[in-house]
Amino acid sequence: MSSPMRAVLVPLEIDPAPPSPGSRLHLLAGVSMGTDWSVRLMLPPAFDADLQGVLQEELDQIVAQMSHWDSASLLSRYNRAPAGTWHALPPQFFAVMDYALSVREETGGAYDPAAGALVNLWGFGPSSRYDQAGFYAPDRELVAAVLAERQGRRPRLDRDSRALYQPGGAILDLSSVAKGYAVDCLAQRLEALGLRHYLAEVGGELRGAGVKHDGQPWWVELEGVPDTAASPVPQSVVALHGLAVATSGDYRRYFHHAQRRASHTLDPRTGFPVANDVASVTVLAPSCMAADALSTALTVMGVEAGLPFAEQRRLAVRYLVREGEGLREVHTKAWRALLQD
Repeated sequence: MSSPMRAVLVPLEIDPAPPSPGSRLHLLAGVSMGTDWSVRLMLPPAFDADLQGVLQEELDQIVAQMSHWDSASLLSRYNRAPAGTWHALPPQFFAVMDYALSVREETGGAYDPAAGALVNLWGFGPSSRYDQAGFYAPDRELVAAVLAERQGRRPRLDRDSRALYQPGGAILDLSSVAKGYAVDCLAQRLEALGLRHYLAEVGGELRGAGVKHDGQPWWVELEGVPDTAASPVPQSVVALHGLAVATSGDYRRYFHHAQRRASHTLDPRTGFPVANDVASVTVLAPSCMAADALSTALTVMGVEAGLPFAEQRRLAVRYLVREGEGLREVHTKAWRALLQD
């Protein structure tokens, strides 16, 4: 019986520095952002900081600022704020909005952190959910009306004063970038404490650095598509050594509408769930925030527009595209450069 195909990806730059002598593998875990988080790290001897508390506090601050599920969060208060008001942003919220709005500009609106009205309309927000009784998918007239309303309700970021303008009715949803940012924050907090050999994860988004006690990197199996028939797409594993990874997939939250899969990934330009047969997009990048946001943006753009976009920016990207009952794999040159023969 032949062994299954396997693709192995290794970063181009390797830091050979080992963990401190006597370091031991340590696991931390908890709950945040409606999902699980974990950190595996090589802990030096006599390290006595309350890492669990430090990392949980870091995540709690992000939730307090950017959660659209928590009605008391800064984001929720912004969404309810009256028209014509400016809102000072703390450094973390500002960093996320600054990056998210830059991705919106780069992608021509294929990615939009202020698409919360559409997210709610399609039942993927915090209330009137698609999986609850009484939900009905919106018709074209209603989608068109929400799109028209959004045209004049775009938030503006004043980068000098670090303040966000509420034009009235703008609804932020940072669920496609905040988890990745949270992973980066965990990594940065660990490194600030002198801990440089770790694998940090929040809800399936990951970032790793350094190596384990045996000198091996943090090997991670990349997310596949669970609801498809056997296909020639190989199982892929990556050494997360100075790299982060995020995947956007149409199989996570969806319902069937008009004989198609209506996934939680919406095209902010049309107001409808993406319908380009993209099953998943995986992005490898130094920053998990970038990998998180770009995996969503590239899903919306599809292969035809997304692949040239990714190639121009030398992004390591893998598309899995539905073809019949199987999948077709498409990847960028930067992704292929990481593949080991």
